Amino acid sequence: METFFIKALQLILSLSILVIVHEFGHFFFARVFKIKVEKFYLFFDIGFSLFKFKPKNSDTEYGIGWLPLGGYVKIAGMIDESMDKEQMKQPEQPWEFRSKPTWQRLLVMIGGVLFNIILAIFIYSMILFSWGDSYISFKDVSRGMEFSQVAKDAGFQDGDKIISADGRELKYHMDKTLDINTLMKFANAKEVVIERNGELQTVIMPLDFADKMIGSKKMAYEMKIPPVVDSVLVGSIAQKSGLIKGDSIISVNGKAVESFAGIRKNIGENLNSEVAISYYRGDSLYSTTAIVDSSGVLGFTSIPLTAICQLRHDDIGFFASFPAGVNLAKETLQGYIAQFRFVFTKEGLSNLSGFGGIGSMFPATWDWQAFWFMTAFLSVILAVMNILPIPMLDGGHVMFLLYEMITRRKPNEKFQEYAQVAGMVFIFALLIYANGNDLFKAIFK
Repeated sequence: METFFIKALQLILSLSILVIVHEFGHFFFARVFKIKVEKFYLFFDIGFSLFKFKPKNSDTEYGIGWLPLGGYVKIAGMIDESMDKEQMKQPEQPWEFRSKPTWQRLLVMIGGVLFNIILAIFIYSMILFSWGDSYISFKDVSRGMEFSQVAKDAGFQDGDKIISADGRELKYHMDKTLDINTLMKFANAKEVVIERNGELQTVIMPLDFADKMIGSKKMAYEMKIPPVVDSVLVGSIAQKSGLIKGDSIISVNGKAVESFAGIRKNIGENLNSEVAISYYRGDSLYSTTAIVDSSGVLGFTSIPLTAICQLRHDDIGFFASFPAGVNLAKETLQGYIAQFRFVFTKEGLSNLSGFGGIGSMFPATWDWQAFWFMTAFLSVILAVMNILPIPMLDGGHVMFLLYEMITRRKPNEKFQEYAQVAGMVFIFALLIYANGNDLFKAIFK
């Protein structure tokens, strides 16, 4: 329960920062162009608000709503989620959104996305300046990799060492959001150079490799970690079976294992049954049995990667951190866009996650470095999602403005109202589906 609250608190704090920065982007450009902003809210205040105040001599009411699904700024003279039709029936005023030139309205609408990208760059820069860059180069993985069936079909073999993908060195980071970038570089590469039996070879990647990888719901690769027990949880199945730190497992149910992934695979094939485990303790061979439950978790961990691979660390100075932050934000953006094309496929929809899935990506203990990495990653996601050409989202407004710039006439206001409603229905349906997906996985998986 404590873990749940720590993750939930991190999620709420992260999303609050992102929403405030996003909405401030709209607010900033609106005020630059002297457009009246009537409300600036964190969360939605449907019916009532938890807190609100309006400074003296200010046109803007600031507040916190009760529905934690984002936030908004209510800009005068604009068809938005407030659906204020009465205001739109009145004559245009010079301080309204609709009275301003198209280019100014366009900047107001992309302001949120722009500020989210700027925030991601700033956070990444400060992370690199504060903590540097720690990673394990794939070419330093002495035992090589183990590959999924999709990767094997593409020409990879267990034990191959990945040297580069399209000429770029691949790095393993302890932060999972950065590993998504690395995975997508690998999956979308045209060719991958590997070392096999001491010789360099080139694997030409199939054009549909990324599609098949996503559809398989399995990582294309994982590092080949020796099947050695590092720690055993108190009261776990492993402890009851007599396993201790340092035991080297050689087989599960008679099947030889050469890596920690091999143990996991063989255990997964014997859920809800008794399995025989053979292992070395020092120079002596032992065997034991374990009753595997439906989770397949025995309760012991593998030795850390740093015990078998060189952990590299690059210190990054203050001024150098900004171009490095730009590059990291760019890679994150490219990686997410590369994944995004799978969202509305059958496989993508089954993997779609809501707040529960996002919250699970935060660490179980409070770690500021991990928190800021995740916040920067979510800032990029928020930027991409909001620029989609869907009414209600910023991209929907941009779509109408681009139409106006091309045709030299404004879209019909009634049509925009209907489109806004349709967009709201679609977005809320997507939210319900994504969060329902989380609930289904939590109950049945």
